[in-house]
Amino acid sequence: MRFQRQRGTQDLLPEQARHWQHLDAQVRRTFASFDYGEIRTPLFEDTQLFVRGVGADTDIVQKEMYTFLDRKGRSLSLRPEGTAAVVRAYLENGMGREGGVRRLYYLGPMYRYDRPQAGRFREFFQLGAEAIGSAAPEQDLEIVDLMMTVLQELGLEDLEVEINSVGHPGCRAAYETLLRRALEAEQEALCPTCRERHVHNPLRVFDCKNEGCRAVAQRLPLLRQHLCEDCAAHHAAVLRGLDRLRLPHRENPHIVRGLDYYTRTAFEVHYPPLGAQSALGGGGRYDGLVEACGGPPTPAVGFSAGIERLLFALEQTRPQTLPSPRGAPIQVLPQEESARLAALELARELRRAAPTAVDLSGRSLKAQLKSADRAGALVAVILGAEERERDEVVVRDLVQGAQASHRRELAPQAVAALLEQSGERR
Repeated sequence: MRFQRQRGTQDLLPEQARHWQHLDAQVRRTFASFDYGEIRTPLFEDTQLFVRGVGADTDIVQKEMYTFLDRKGRSLSLRPEGTAAVVRAYLENGMGREGGVRRLYYLGPMYRYDRPQAGRFREFFQLGAEAIGSAAPEQDLEIVDLMMTVLQELGLEDLEVEINSVGHPGCRAAYETLLRRALEAEQEALCPTCRERHVHNPLRVFDCKNEGCRAVAQRLPLLRQHLCEDCAAHHAAVLRGLDRLRLPHRENPHIVRGLDYYTRTAFEVHYPPLGAQSALGGGGRYDGLVEACGGPPTPAVGFSAGIERLLFALEQTRPQTLPSPRGAPIQVLPQEESARLAALELARELRRAAPTAVDLSGRSLKAQLKSADRAGALVAVILGAEERERDEVVVRDLVQGAQASHRRELAPQAVAALLEQSGERR
C-alpha cells in the first residue's frame, strides 16, 4: 500500500522550507524589536476553551474543529486559532500578576476542517501577536503598527488597513435587535446558513461570502451608527492615531471578523496587488475573552496572519525578497569508497568557513559535479586516488571552471579564499 498525505495538508520540501525559514527569522526579529516575547502553546486543548472563547455559534466551532475523545473520555480539539490558547496560558501561568501589559507572539500550525482550495488548507500556519492588559486605543495602534511592520519588513509594500468598530456587548445588543428585524424582511435573499445565523449570531451575515448575502449586507443598518459614547470615542481615537502614524487606512463598516470575542476595534490588512483575495490577516480588541476563560476582566488586543498567504504574496509579487534555492556552497566529492571517511573528516574543517555537503552517492565525478552545480555550489573539493597518494586534494571553482591541487592541510585556506572570490562573482 502506498500512502498519501491527507487532504488539506502539504509537504514542505527543502526548497520551500528555506522560504519558511527566511520568513520565520525575519518575523522574529520584528517582534523582538517591539519587545514581544514568544509563547508556545499545545496543539490541542480542552474543547470548551474554544466553545467559550471563539463562540459556540461560529462556523469554526460548529463545523470546522477537529475534535476527539482521549482515552479517559475527555473532549479535546486541535487548536483552530491561537488567541484562546494564549489567553488560557496567560491565566494558568499567572502572567498578569505583576500588572502592566504582557506582549506575546506565536508562530505555529492551526487546524480547521475546511474545504481545501487555493491557498486554504486544513493544517495551516499562523503568526500572531497579543497585547494583554491595556484598554487604551494606543494599544490597538501598536498592534496595527506591529502587523504592518511585520509585513513591510518581509518586503510587502502598498498595504492598507481596513478598520471598523464592533462596539461592546452593551451597545451591540441593542443593535443586534435592530439587525434581526431588518434580516427578517430579507429571508428569501439569504443563504440557508445566514437564515439560521440571523437569530443567534446576526453579525455573521456581514462575514458571508455568498453574493446574495453580500447584497443584503449593503442594505442593512450599520453598527457604527449605534455605538455607545465610549466605543465611538475609542474608535475616533484609533482613527486619529492611524493618521498620526501615517498608516494607510480606510473605514469598512462591514468588517466584523469571524470570531465572537471581538470588541470595539476590528481590522484587516490588505495587499491590493493580490486582487480580489487581498486580505493577508487581521485582528482586533477582545476585552471580554480573558474573563470568558475564567480570569478577571482584562482588556486585550491582537492580530494574526496566515503564513501560507504571506509566502504566496511574496512569491507572486516580490520573489526577489526570498532566498534562492541554493544548497551548500562547498561540496566534497570522494572518488572511491576508501576516501569517504577522509571526506567526512575534511568536511568538518570546511564547515568553519561555510556550509559543506559530502557526496556519498558513489556516482562518477562528472555526475557529482553536475549535481553540485545544479545545487548552486561555489566550490568543489575532489578527493581522487592519485591526489590522495600525494596527500593532496583538488579544489575546483564551480563558477569559473578552473581548478588546482593543494596540500591536504592547506585545503581549508584555499577553499576559504576561493569561496570569497566566487561569492563576489556569483
